[in-house]
Amino acid sequence: MTHLAREQHDHVLLLTLDQPAKKNAFSPQMVGELRDAIDAAAIDDAVRVVVITGAGDAFSAGGDLGRRSQEIAEGATPTPFDRMNRLQQGTHTLARAIDAFDKPLLAAVNGAAAGAGMDLALMCDIRFASSSARFCEAYIRVGLIPGNGGCHFLPRLIGTGRALELLWTGDWLGAADAERIGLVNRVWEPQQLLPETLAFAQRLAAGPPVQQRLIKRLVRQCERSDLRSSLEYTAAAMSVAQSTDDYKEAIAAYKERRPGRYRGR
Repeated sequence: MTHLAREQHDHVLLLTLDQPAKKNAFSPQMVGELRDAIDAAAIDDAVRVVVITGAGDAFSAGGDLGRRSQEIAEGATPTPFDRMNRLQQGTHTLARAIDAFDKPLLAAVNGAAAGAGMDLALMCDIRFASSSARFCEAYIRVGLIPGNGGCHFLPRLIGTGRALELLWTGDWLGAADAERIGLVNRVWEPQQLLPETLAFAQRLAAGPPVQQRLIKRLVRQCERSDLRSSLEYTAAAMSVAQSTDDYKEAIAAYKERRPGRYRGR
């Protein structure tokens, strides 16, 4: 049985975490299926935008504590190396796949996003949320540290001080406050979340795909380098953009004083 549902809407791929009875808590199977879906979408020209959401009333509760409790009850005693290796070969493979994915990736956060579930939302380029959504870096509540990129992504989105407050306390953050501090881009009522997110995704999917991918690569590069390096990468990316049919058509439309393919969207 699959733990991930897939739906293709023209050039938009909707991926739904599909274990609602467990609040879409991560299982090794779900992580593997999501990672493989991202990898496949990266090389599929029919996919220009990916949306991730959750089934039922939760986005994802993060790690499956029930499974871990059962392992402890059964006497499992993994070494520190085993624990490290399991994390690096498990959810970290998903984080690396998302980091390499250069197409638009949107999160439609339909309910609670806790721990690794919140980290998954943070990995996405844009987050839209239901008014019933809640966010929590819950690791500290169970004596852990953020294990799936929370310490990397959260400060970059909301600043170090606010990030540490959420990471140290494990407090829940409602959708309205998440929008106020820039954690999510927009909040909609529950019944509007998926239609509005898909409408936005379709708008992106109708845009120039090469330029979108170059912009995402450039933003990522600029986050990690100095100005001189960023400008050198920009020059190289610009030369690629100017070689595309989308650019050539836009110049022709300007010269002929007619609407371009993307102008006015």
